[in-house]
Amino acid sequence: MTVKVINLKKVFGEQVAVNSINFEIGQGEIVGFLGPNGAGKSTTMKMLTGFLPPTSGESWVAGYNVEQNPLEVKRNIGYLPEHNPLYLDVYVKEYLLFCAGIFKLNKKEERVKDIIEKVGLTAEYKKKIGQLSKGYRQRVGLAQALLHDPKVLVLDEPTSGLDPNQIVEIRNVIKEFGKDKTVILSTHIMQEVLALCDKVIIINKGVIVANDKVQNLQDSGKTKTIIIVQLNKEIELKLLQEVPGVLRAKRIGTNKYEVECRTDLREQLFFAIAPTGAAIINMQLEQQSLEDIFKALTNPNLIK
Repeated sequence: MTVKVINLKKVFGEQVAVNSINFEIGQGEIVGFLGPNGAGKSTTMKMLTGFLPPTSGESWVAGYNVEQNPLEVKRNIGYLPEHNPLYLDVYVKEYLLFCAGIFKLNKKEERVKDIIEKVGLTAEYKKKIGQLSKGYRQRVGLAQALLHDPKVLVLDEPTSGLDPNQIVEIRNVIKEFGKDKTVILSTHIMQEVLALCDKVIIINKGVIVANDKVQNLQDSGKTKTIIIVQLNKEIELKLLQEVPGVLRAKRIGTNKYEVECRTDLREQLFFAIAPTGAAIINMQLEQQSLEDIFKALTNPNLIK
């Protein structure tokens, strides 16, 4: 595994920010790291990158223990924090050459030119960073994180402040990078996770509450499935409510019903309705969105 975390914990005074979490991420995986504000996402990322020591537990990046081999970890990891720190009075190319020098890269000019093209800074690299829009500053931060060709890329809200076209471009860069690297992506944009990620890790109050592919989460029974049934005439609501597996059923319109269950019960509903003589005009399964799953796992009170 390129990234491995065992019983990682961080305590600030009396507050447990991250509570003995465990997960593994393999090479070539792009993983969405999700959670409400204050859930422990950024703290976990800072521990993985060596910026913050854990209270207990261990983590490895590219085979190196983060605490025991901090320099090797930094050589193998690229990090774009949520608040991207940059030297505003420095020119873009000058800044990236400076970073290349810190990493002791060979052929610095070639590498900087290549990364400028990859992140879409070709038209801006002669400007001072302070003259750039927020979106282009994010690109500079991403270029810095990719510059030394790390095995693991940790991105904290990478598309913050970008316009829709820029978001697509940056996503393409991340997707290309993720073909043979490991990417950990923290974001509040659910569409971004669906567009980019192979699987999702959800953390809530310092604890991992989900670690799986999105489809597997939808099928796991942790969230509710909604089936909309449209008939040509009215039937007794009790008929739907008594189908095994149905959690709740209600009328939502003329001859129209909403059925809440844990799994897809369309076949069972069909056989329950058939004896009434009512014709089924439409029976639609409403797929749970990632946002619904997120709410269900982190704050069930938000689910209607």
